[in-house]
Amino acid sequence: MSATLFKRSLRSAAAVMAAIVVVLAFYIAMVAYLYDPEVSESIQLMQAAMPELFEAFGMANPSATLLDFLLNYLYGFLFTGTLVLMAAYLAQRLVVGPVRDGSLAWLLAAPRSRLSLALTFVAVEVAAVAIVVGLSWGAEVIACEALFPGELDGAALARANAGLVALGLFVAALCFASACCFQHTGLALWGGAGACAVFLLMGTAGAVGKGLAWVADLSPLALYDAYGLAAADGGAIAGAVVLGVVAAALFALGVARFCRRDFSL
Repeated sequence: MSATLFKRSLRSAAAVMAAIVVVLAFYIAMVAYLYDPEVSESIQLMQAAMPELFEAFGMANPSATLLDFLLNYLYGFLFTGTLVLMAAYLAQRLVVGPVRDGSLAWLLAAPRSRLSLALTFVAVEVAAVAIVVGLSWGAEVIACEALFPGELDGAALARANAGLVALGLFVAALCFASACCFQHTGLALWGGAGACAVFLLMGTAGAVGKGLAWVADLSPLALYDAYGLAAADGGAIAGAVVLGVVAAALFALGVARFCRRDFSL
């Protein structure tokens, strides 16, 4: 792995990552503030009036505690969709973009093996996911402790975020493998990103459509169960482990394809 390339690549993505964290921190603070029982009653009335809308964004579960409130309003569409967007951006930034503009030729001409370059890209992807999830987790803890000291179940939230890292690595690995496997730059980018978008839509369709719950179950994203992880459920933990294992396999596929691919530069 190239430490110089790792630092440069991570630095080039820092602005987008910072923007993502700022936006998520804003929503986290807003959701934590809305846990106020008086405000929560208004949200429940809105949910009763528009149940399909709340179900579409994965926010239909009852929220008896501060932790449940966070899981209900943050860990459905918002966090998952954000990780998908970041995965698509990283695939574009690290592989697809350099192939398209020819700048990858400079990296391939450097005294570094292709394996070293590919592993560096993987390390950037892993670090980006860990940093964004870690900072978002920190924002949750800070906001909740500032507004409701002692009410947050920190261990349960940590388990939910550990699973979120596995989910983030899965979508990042899928986009990275697509970027490395497909020759056409459009397909390289949208093959993985499009698949992630379809998985998100499958979850939405399963939540909203009557009799379509099985559609959501077919999505790999259904392996992430924030509520189950918070409760230390064995099935939910196994699902997160599966996501991590599949992510490792997809990263390995991407690295292998990058090392053997004939880049038209």
